[in-house]
Amino acid sequence: MSRSPGSPKSAARTWTWPAAAAMAALLAVGLGGGAPAGAEPGDDGLKQALDNVLADERLEGALASVVVADAASGETLYEHSAATRLMPASNTKLPTSAAAMELLGPGYTWSTDVLAAGDDLYLRGTGDPTMLAADYDALAAKVAAAGVDEVDRLVADDTRFDDVRLGNGWSADYESDYYAMQISALTVAPDTDYDAGTVVVEAYPGKRPGDRPRVEVTPPTGYVEIENHGRTVAKGEADTLRIAREHGTNTIVVSGNIPVKANATKEWITVWEPTGYAAAVFRDALERHGVEVEGRSLLGRATPDRARPVASHSSMPLKDLLIPFMKLSNNGHAEILTKTIGVETADAGTWPAGLRGISSYLESVGVDTSTLRQVDGSGLSRGNNIPGRAFVQLLTAVQDEPWFGAWYESLPVACDPERFVGGTLRSRMCDTPAEGNARAKTGSLTGASALSGYVTAADGRELVFSVVLNNYLAGSVKDIEDDVVTTLAGYGTESQTAKTAEPRSPKNRNAERGADVECAWLKPRGC
Repeated sequence: MSRSPGSPKSAARTWTWPAAAAMAALLAVGLGGGAPAGAEPGDDGLKQALDNVLADERLEGALASVVVADAASGETLYEHSAATRLMPASNTKLPTSAAAMELLGPGYTWSTDVLAAGDDLYLRGTGDPTMLAADYDALAAKVAAAGVDEVDRLVADDTRFDDVRLGNGWSADYESDYYAMQISALTVAPDTDYDAGTVVVEAYPGKRPGDRPRVEVTPPTGYVEIENHGRTVAKGEADTLRIAREHGTNTIVVSGNIPVKANATKEWITVWEPTGYAAAVFRDALERHGVEVEGRSLLGRATPDRARPVASHSSMPLKDLLIPFMKLSNNGHAEILTKTIGVETADAGTWPAGLRGISSYLESVGVDTSTLRQVDGSGLSRGNNIPGRAFVQLLTAVQDEPWFGAWYESLPVACDPERFVGGTLRSRMCDTPAEGNARAKTGSLTGASALSGYVTAADGRELVFSVVLNNYLAGSVKDIEDDVVTTLAGYGTESQTAKTAEPRSPKNRNAERGADVECAWLKPRGC
């Protein structure tokens, strides 16, 4: 198998290994353990190297599914519990995105349409996750230019998808957190990260202690209500300001303290019922352009066949959406793609229909779907169970797809500082052979971490890998994943040995880097 034209292949490089990487020992071929089934003679050094990485004490009592294969032949070079099903977190986006590219096509777009029927105006969504307030304003301008100046009602048609807003097994703990946004065929994104179904709330300190913080909402909308219980305190006091939405409402509560002259607290907050959010933003835009809506807005009603088109907006193509989707690990995009797959393959905009479509695609490229369970598109659910072997099967197979180049480009690149290039890997594996070389999808939930993708070894051989770690108690195991990949990147020297860390102990272990969570979800700081 080979990569699509234009897909980068990393040339062999000469690297200076930092002491902090703890990769000083060269293990000669044949040091202990024996090669795993399917490994070539001479790969015992790689096995020992990776076994040492996985001997980290933080994985004692935990589970690891690790597989490495030759990207060209698919031959397994290393495996550790390859068939063990584990929670893959956002690595679930790999099958979702690949299936979307095949079943929808790289040029697939979503339209948002305005239609008129009688004295009513219909706003019909098909699932575009990139609709901004500015896009709704442009639609409103087109409506006014078409000579419409008054309508009885605004009807929001989100019926392309069902009305199930949250995924299977999503935790109530993060209901207001933007990475658990509700899914609708009609929604609004506050900025060009395209976190559809959220608003950005910023709270600035007052001028003097005792003042209420100043609160701004983007986009400006009355759809959410701000309850400001925050307080400005003296400079140097603790910043305890918190912004969260109350369950089942669009009341966003600002509470706690913010010191004078402190930086603003900024949060992306989900709305309750994104269809109503889109209707509210569009209705405000209509009024700005002189189109009066007399009655209340109606939600969730289908556009009648007799309706005449008035205005339309088309999204970017899927191949371009893959960049914010995969680089920033956008959960909403994954779920919209899943329901869109359901529409296009089974005429049903539901999670079950979309997941059946994804499973059918996986089967078609040789992934054994009897060994896995996928219950959402993003990996936010803890009900997903996928073994490392399945990821390697998928990553190997997709190299022959005509759309592989665009899909490969969407994977985060190790240590590339550009946000839409390095993505969730932009601060990882720096100053190692994997820097600018490894491309992989990250994944994080509490007690679950994963990294699966591609890396070029020192001898120029292309490798496919998957590392899925579960049930650890440590705050983070990201550096263990990184050590696996940097070991692979340094593999294949003339002596066919691998640079590897010694088995980890408290004395040589890299410092833990905080609790595992998808770093792109830590807005506004990010990775």
